[in-house]
Amino acid sequence: MKNKRKSIHKILIVFAALIVIYIGKNIYDIWSFSTVDQKCRADVAVILGAAVYDDEPSPVYRERINHGITLYNEGYVDRIIVTGGAPEGSEVSEAEVAKLYLLEQGIPETAVLTENTSTITQENLENSRVIMDENNYETAIIVSDPLHMKRAMLLAEDAGIKAYSSPTPSTRYVSLRTKIPFLARETFYYIGYQWYRLFF
Repeated sequence: MKNKRKSIHKILIVFAALIVIYIGKNIYDIWSFSTVDQKCRADVAVILGAAVYDDEPSPVYRERINHGITLYNEGYVDRIIVTGGAPEGSEVSEAEVAKLYLLEQGIPETAVLTENTSTITQENLENSRVIMDENNYETAIIVSDPLHMKRAMLLAEDAGIKAYSSPTPSTRYVSLRTKIPFLARETFYYIGYQWYRLFF
């Protein structure tokens, strides 16, 4: 009985160690990919949605939109898809707020496409793929915060988008106090989605 308990104890230790290693590897993958910028000439930039406040982009969303503006002005893309549905209690979608901001910054209306029904990143990308198909666009630069990019690119791949990563060069998640919760959240969702796609 004693030997059996020792064996079970060893198995549990090994199992726990494997879980820690597995989580650690995913954290490393997310962190290391956050600095990868693959921007190149593409048909569109897809700006992943974020919160809006009082019909204004949140600081996080504004950073993403500004990066999309840079990609457009530097000639990497000719079109920008802004994404995000209407928050609860609001009649204006995140995408519509982002479009207005783009127009205010001098981006022509003909260059802006809106995806305004999504509520999560997966829907941002799946719905953007529909817009791309309708306009015969094949390639996209995905824009979001650095620590969001690893999961976003996996979701883009599964949505059937030929995508390139271009994280925002600046981010509101600059201190450890803000980065660690964001990293923990992304790790949780990234691992969860990897397991989800194995079975569905």
